[in-house]
Amino acid sequence: MEKHMDCFINKLSFTSITVATLTLLLLYLQNPKTCINNPHQLHNPFKPDQKFPKSTCNLTHRAFTTVNKHNRRIWATKAWIQTVQSFTIQFQSLQAQNLFSNNSRVLVISAGAGHSVMALNKIGVNDVTGVELVESPPLVGRADPHSLPFFDDVFDFGFSPFLERALFPAQYVGEMERTVRGGGACVVAVEECGGEEVEEVVKLFRKSKLVEVNNVTFGGEKRTSIVMKVVN
Repeated sequence: MEKHMDCFINKLSFTSITVATLTLLLLYLQNPKTCINNPHQLHNPFKPDQKFPKSTCNLTHRAFTTVNKHNRRIWATKAWIQTVQSFTIQFQSLQAQNLFSNNSRVLVISAGAGHSVMALNKIGVNDVTGVELVESPPLVGRADPHSLPFFDDVFDFGFSPFLERALFPAQYVGEMERTVRGGGACVVAVEECGGEEVEEVVKLFRKSKLVEVNNVTFGGEKRTSIVMKVVN
């Protein structure tokens, strides 16, 4: 009796292995049922020049977009060009007041994506260092504005378009004054404000004196620019 049971179990095992092998072979040779074949080439309604694959089985990874290619696309947009132009106008005005020259070493803190850095380059300033918590190469490097990785008095001109974003404004301004030499200028911009708010910003500067206050527009946003001169 036991011999008959062993023989039956062996036959059952052999049959199961054979069926499983044939099933796997069929699955390998046959197209997956999950493929969605489309006899007509579909077009992306949002990007008419971009075609979808004929079936989901034909999907391939998109080519990697280099930083340079990505930047060229961003820099060619209307919004980018207009924002850079708005910074350019303000820098030309500051340059006309001899606050910096094309030979100056310029520091831009909270540089964002780099609009202000590009604007300075466009008017002929070659030595521009832009920093932000998140880097945007090649225009902006990564650094903490509250603890700048620069020696004292190494820059001739400091600029920050977004002082109100600082977690610790006094430390932020202190680092700007530390890295800008005596006789140099520090310019910060905040949300458009009046006299009392301006006075509070001016008090943050311990080694500088107020030069002027102007209402400006950066990228369509109204702001107040405060110009300080670092005392020797």
